[in-house]
Amino acid sequence: MSKHRLETFSDGVLAIVITIMVLEMKVPHGASLYALKPVLPVFLSYVLSFAYLAIYWNNHHHMLHTVQNVTGPVLWANLHLLFWLSLFPFTTGWVGENHFAPAPMALYGAVLLMAAIAYFILQTAIIKSQGTGSLLARAIGKDVKGKISPVLYAVAILAAFFQPWIAGGIYVLVALMWLVPDRRIERALGEIEK
Repeated sequence: MSKHRLETFSDGVLAIVITIMVLEMKVPHGASLYALKPVLPVFLSYVLSFAYLAIYWNNHHHMLHTVQNVTGPVLWANLHLLFWLSLFPFTTGWVGENHFAPAPMALYGAVLLMAAIAYFILQTAIIKSQGTGSLLARAIGKDVKGKISPVLYAVAILAAFFQPWIAGGIYVLVALMWLVPDRRIERALGEIEK
């Protein structure tokens, strides 16, 4: 099966998720800058979640450049990833509306952790379908960031119950680690073109 339907469907789902997130933000009552203060936590949680969705979209896009055809397991792994990403509007809204309270922050981290695991499963399914000598397998290499991120999420989930601001800092730190697009795949694709 061609990868184009998978890409198109994934892009559509992510566009809808982002749209739902922004529609959840309510316009403040009042025309002064002070009227923005009550919605600041909602806005900050939106910015972080938008950054995460942008990171996932960017890396998903790069990863699919290495794929020629998709298999059934790849389709299901992709849907698994999209499921966890589709929960971002809920957890983002809960975190923002409750001003970064412990339980919402922990659930936010749990969704981030599950999305990271789902991405790893998708990556593994693609490598399995293409072989260990595939372009993606070579590009991924040791995948240090991919291994560190779930550990940091787990630490943040525990920290959320004691110091939610530490959990938030860890979530921001992981996003910053991934903010620069993953160049490994670009380098591997560039080597093929030479």
